[in-house]
Amino acid sequence: MKGLLRRISIDPNVCFGKPCIRGTRIWVSLILDFLANGMSINELLKEYPQLTEEDIRAAIAYGAEMSRERYVEIPVGAHE
Repeated sequence: MKGLLRRISIDPNVCFGKPCIRGTRIWVSLILDFLANGMSINELLKEYPQLTEEDIRAAIAYGAEMSRERYVEIPVGAHE
């Protein structure tokens, strides 16, 4: 799972410091909201062609870790 979490970035200068998919301005919470509302992974990939299936899995993994109230270390300012 740690490999997946490397796809997440948190940068105070990008999207107000909200967790995003690395190299994008797509919030993890946005992806999780779409999935929770019934959007499929394929629909998400069509809507956001810059995403990969691994990016979506990373968002799910990040959400799972946060729901366990674990601290997920994401290097600040580490984005591409």
